[in-house]
Amino acid sequence: MASQVFGPGFRLSDEEVVVQVLEGNTALFEVLMRRHNQLVYRAARAILREDAEAEDVMQDAYVRAYQNLRQFAGRSQFSTWITRIAVNEAFKRRLRGNRYEEPRPMSDEQETTMDRFESPIPNPEQHVSTSETRRLLEQAIDGLPDLYRSVFVLRDVQDMDTESTAIALEISADTVKTRLHRARALLRKHLYMKIGACGSEAFSFHATRCDRVVRNVLERLNETSLGEV
Repeated sequence: MASQVFGPGFRLSDEEVVVQVLEGNTALFEVLMRRHNQLVYRAARAILREDAEAEDVMQDAYVRAYQNLRQFAGRSQFSTWITRIAVNEAFKRRLRGNRYEEPRPMSDEQETTMDRFESPIPNPEQHVSTSETRRLLEQAIDGLPDLYRSVFVLRDVQDMDTESTAIALEISADTVKTRLHRARALLRKHLYMKIGACGSEAFSFHATRCDRVVRNVLERLNETSLGEV
């Protein structure tokens, strides 16, 4: 599967891209990766809290999605489907690393498109460290309890809707709302009111990293076939 670069005028829906990939135009799978890299990265990192491991999980999730693409029935959005795969892969990796911590019961009081396909030069990652506000926000989010952090990242950082978040995390919509409320309360206690407006900038998955993940996945897909388990 050779890498392709698609311009911003490429506007097939995710579902249309999936159909074309299944019909043999497998190179179009790159469109799906580039379109959803930001979301998949944030979902994985919310669980693992490590950039490198999140990237590894992204690659595993994309390979698994490619191998099982025929199982995507379109009952939910592709973004929700791939996020759920990434979340499951992230939890499996955390379990393998013996880092899983069972959430401690809390009282009621306590529980209160990356659609750009060209890589800009210079590398924007070289400039991220200049944002103190972003760094503080990311640290605050990383400090949230696990069950709140995943919901907060998907809902407030990535701006997924409640239903899609519930499907991705395999919890109820009411649980999503409750955990989001409590996550916001915990953040507000420290700094959310000061820098909450910058939330959409947290854990940005820049184009150079996007290119790296896409390149690695395409290399792996060259060694597998569509529908192979």
